[in-house]
Amino acid sequence: MKKLALYVSSFLMAVAAVASSSAMICSADNPIVQSIYTADPAPMVYGDTMYVYTSHDEDKASYFEMRDWHCYSTTDMQNWTEHGAVLGDSDFPWAEKNTAWAPQCIERNGKFYMYVPFSNGSGGGRAIGVAVSDSPTGPFKDAIGKPLLGPNWDYIDPTVFIDDDGQAYLIFGNPQLYYVKLNEDMISYSGQIQKISMTTEAFGVRPEGDERHPTLYEEGPWLYKRSGLYYLVYAASGIPENICYSTASSPVGPWKYGGVIMPRGEKGAAFTNHPGVCDYKGRSYFFYHNQRLPGGGGFTRSVAVEEFSYNPDGSFPTIHMSESGPAQIEALNPYKRTEAETICFESGIETENCSEGGINVANIENGDYIKVSGVDFREGAQKFTASVASSTSGGTLELHLDSKDGKLIGSCTVDGTGGWQNWKTVSCDVTGAEGEHDLYLVFKGGSGFLYNIDWWKFSSDNISDTGGIKPDENGYYINNSFEAGTEGWTSRGGAAITSASEEKFSGEKALFVSGRTSSWNGALKKLSSDTFVPGQKFSFSANVMQNSGETADISMTIEYTDASGEVCYPKVSVQSVPNDEWVHMENTEFMIPEDARNVSIYFESPEGEFDFYVDDFIAAVPGTVTPGPEIKFTKGDINSDGVRNVLDYCLALNGLINGFDSKASELAADTDGDGKAGSADLIAMQKFLLGIIDSFE
Repeated sequence: MKKLALYVSSFLMAVAAVASSSAMICSADNPIVQSIYTADPAPMVYGDTMYVYTSHDEDKASYFEMRDWHCYSTTDMQNWTEHGAVLGDSDFPWAEKNTAWAPQCIERNGKFYMYVPFSNGSGGGRAIGVAVSDSPTGPFKDAIGKPLLGPNWDYIDPTVFIDDDGQAYLIFGNPQLYYVKLNEDMISYSGQIQKISMTTEAFGVRPEGDERHPTLYEEGPWLYKRSGLYYLVYAASGIPENICYSTASSPVGPWKYGGVIMPRGEKGAAFTNHPGVCDYKGRSYFFYHNQRLPGGGGFTRSVAVEEFSYNPDGSFPTIHMSESGPAQIEALNPYKRTEAETICFESGIETENCSEGGINVANIENGDYIKVSGVDFREGAQKFTASVASSTSGGTLELHLDSKDGKLIGSCTVDGTGGWQNWKTVSCDVTGAEGEHDLYLVFKGGSGFLYNIDWWKFSSDNISDTGGIKPDENGYYINNSFEAGTEGWTSRGGAAITSASEEKFSGEKALFVSGRTSSWNGALKKLSSDTFVPGQKFSFSANVMQNSGETADISMTIEYTDASGEVCYPKVSVQSVPNDEWVHMENTEFMIPEDARNVSIYFESPEGEFDFYVDDFIAAVPGTVTPGPEIKFTKGDINSDGVRNVLDYCLALNGLINGFDSKASELAADTDGDGKAGSADLIAMQKFLLGIIDSFE
């Protein structure tokens, strides 16, 4: 936010310039919220979810008319769920109303603390308050009943950060930067409020700067740490603002100017901007605001986000505003209850508090729609159910794929329910919904408001109520024979993945993995956490074959991201595969780690770049034993050379101590046929070699 008392004339000139430009119609997925105007994004990752807290510009505002803060969350970076206004100016009796500017929220010891600036109700300038909640989605309450900091006209835009040693810092201010050390309770501080040295080395040189603004720094600081380096990202350069950054070896400086991240002159930019930066599921994201929504302007802004990668030296690349936003991280599971306010993009709808708790979609009119990105229907949905309410005669809810006029897969009739909060469920049959598609909920009916929606879900005979796959009669969750194609398997590292008939263990085809240029190249399949629940055991198996000309190892490996963001690669099974022979790989009791997310299973080789085949991949309930090639062996002939001698005895002894090289060797060492090789089998081999017995019966 801009401290207008000092720069009214500059602001009004900028606003006039903005107003003279034509309105921007956004038809893509940025900005991330379309039902209201939002600004000043503050991302926070907690658990497996990204939360973003925003300020709220009132509709048709001609000034900074801002009364509350809203929260949105996502797990895939495309579909955002609204949680409504989680804190407002009415929660702070001491604050001047309609002055709710840029927030930031942070978690500590299971509680969530939001720092927010207001004009002080009794005068003297701006003040920073602190609110607390037991949930990231609120409700938040004033924690101390008075300003934490201020009043002082410079005190705006707080950013909060907890360092590795547990010390928390609050940095804030325009045009002067300040910091204070917060106590562990996060609602009080120790020591004096300190000024940060505003040198041009720290924050760059402002052309035609004055005594109060010698540097590029303007407002909106965002503090964080990455790879041992502290970053301060901020709105800069006056009006219109760009985004710049500085770095330091401590959270309070001395800072060194790093350069421009998001330049001026971006299509759809507002005259202010405000950054928020964080990592999520192994990727880096840059949040900001612009004026791209219909009716947008300098006082009606909208939050957007871009994915980016740091340069090798840790510096920022140049980031431009886009209409598409970041790529979707993972598909949405439609077989779990989905809140109707989970939206990638929408047209026409609004939201409101729901009598059932949370938020519902409201004010639906004919032709309005909601887009939900990347919905994975898997083998096919059969039914759609939604919770709806209507004080009128209702309307129709149409389900389309990939566009609002795309393939129609279902149509639900919504009748009047006797009230806008009188909820009833409606259902309809669904046909033709298979694989991954964007889903459009298109609302049809007469004039005026039609109906409200609270939640929706799809159902299928082979999907559980929690959204996971039901095991079949054999206990199988997945049974890929590759007769109908690659069946959801994709390339890992550029390998070619095809369903081929040259070699197969059963049926007519197998998965052929070729064109590998590195040992880690191979075939990969994503595993849904709704079925393959972290902390639970599963049975994984497959048959593999290679024809490199010699024996080579093939591994079946799990890939996942742990709680710290590190990617891990535990082995499920590793088998030595003779040339041109099928070998069974199996682990009947493999546990998905409890902190695992973004889980995939893949086949590769520890060494070599040879082609290989995979057939009959099965993922099943724990303990499930699956069929493999018939293993040929002769009792007592451990090395399968056609004779039984002292060498076989030595190999059996070594196998008992260090493990057997193959399943055939282990079976051959089980001379008494009791299902396991042991000392009794060695004694029998001794008797055979001494001529005491002439067979193993």
